[in-house]
Amino acid sequence: MTPRLRVVHISTVLVVLVLLVPGQGSSAAQVAEGDIPPVPRQFDNDSALKYSQAAIGRTVGDYMFLDREGRPVRLSGFRGRPLVISLIYTSCYHICPTTTRNLAKAVDAAREILGPNSFRVITIGFDTGNDTPQAMRSFARLQGIDIPGWHFLSADKATIDALSRDLGFQYFPSPKGFDHLIQATVVDAEGKVYRQVYGMSFNLPLLVNPLKELVLDQPSDKSLFSTISDRVRLFCTVYDAANNRYYFDYSLFVGIAIGAIILVGLSFWLIREWRRSTG
Repeated sequence: MTPRLRVVHISTVLVVLVLLVPGQGSSAAQVAEGDIPPVPRQFDNDSALKYSQAAIGRTVGDYMFLDREGRPVRLSGFRGRPLVISLIYTSCYHICPTTTRNLAKAVDAAREILGPNSFRVITIGFDTGNDTPQAMRSFARLQGIDIPGWHFLSADKATIDALSRDLGFQYFPSPKGFDHLIQATVVDAEGKVYRQVYGMSFNLPLLVNPLKELVLDQPSDKSLFSTISDRVRLFCTVYDAANNRYYFDYSLFVGIAIGAIILVGLSFWLIREWRRSTG
């Protein structure tokens, strides 16, 4: 064997050995891809929850949508007040409609406590091939949603994909439509993800409490009396877990007022008796 053939033979053997060593053949690809995890091929609830929670604190980008009438709407137009974002697809026959109706009950309860203009809500269709402005308008009508400050929006696929990443929302096509986490995202006034609320139905404090935290933390242009009145009202709001509802209980302040009256009356009586005994 000539020296040149011997070199070629040895090189061939080395290449074969490298390919047979486990994991060595793909090392270059692994380095090129970095630490980016592979995209799952199907929905996994635990992975979806971790992905969703990882979005907390992330700033949501400024994207363009179309409202129910086909008019352009920018997401930045909702800044300045807390925002609740829910993603649905209009061809869903049970879960998305039920989720939206239950969310409406929670929104009504939150606004009764926090005020009608304290926060806004948007529902976005993520099935871009079907969730047109007309479809979103029909969906809102079928669910009986006619609440001021609640918008139903459509967008193209690139926008939905980018928004989904910002919100930590995953969805996957399936034979029954889509598999996805049932998620409502609470965004603060500056556009950062503040809290995630999960489930087709949920206990009201899961949505009301983060909204209350955000509303109370906002600078207010109300009068001092109005601000104090609102805070007293919030303080007197009690959650009834058995019936999953809120009610106002002013008994503590009534008790304080009665105690103050008794204390003042007792003080006057003591002063009068002291003057009588020393006079």
